[in-house]
Amino acid sequence: MALLNFGNKAGNVPATIISGDIDMVSLETPVCDFGLHAIDFSLPGVDGNTWSLQSCRGEKGLLVMFICNHCPYVKAIRDRIVRDTRELKALGINTVAIMSNDPNEYEEDSFENMKKVSEDFGFDFPYLIDETQDIARAYGAVCTPDFFGYNADLKLQYRGRLDASRKEAADPDVRRDLFEAMKQVAETGAGPVEQIPSMGCSIKWKDEG
Repeated sequence: MALLNFGNKAGNVPATIISGDIDMVSLETPVCDFGLHAIDFSLPGVDGNTWSLQSCRGEKGLLVMFICNHCPYVKAIRDRIVRDTRELKALGINTVAIMSNDPNEYEEDSFENMKKVSEDFGFDFPYLIDETQDIARAYGAVCTPDFFGYNADLKLQYRGRLDASRKEAADPDVRRDLFEAMKQVAETGAGPVEQIPSMGCSIKWKDEG
């Protein structure tokens, strides 16, 4: 499998320790590296299929998001992720979700629980497991959720938050940052210059256990 570009590295992003617990490290994503090409992958999905970058992409672009099952930041927005990705699909932007955490650290992140979450929340996109964590490292993913929005040429145009939600969902009428940005990408091929970073729990790397 060819890796096209390794992007930003997680080690460059400062961490904020919550309550002194190393398992509760919260990170903010780096600023968008506009034009960086999406990285190829071949990963198994909860649907029994193996998915690649090409099989996931949409006519107008692709949203690659790193999520997991246990993270409170992800749990707070799962219903909004389903809503926004469904609406983006209608605009030609497909979505793929990748789970790169070490399930030995959190049993809730196991492949079987990934299947359950996908079914329970009606994920309308592939949910893939990155067992080696190579894809998360290649993309430079740092936290869950971490969103990478690409245009039709698979060049990065968005690396920001879904909305103002944190560990609890924001008000229902807040601005839909990710949706509005990716709608712009679908229409123009370019994302907004001003982007607010996503925040979430640090990815649980195997070599840090």
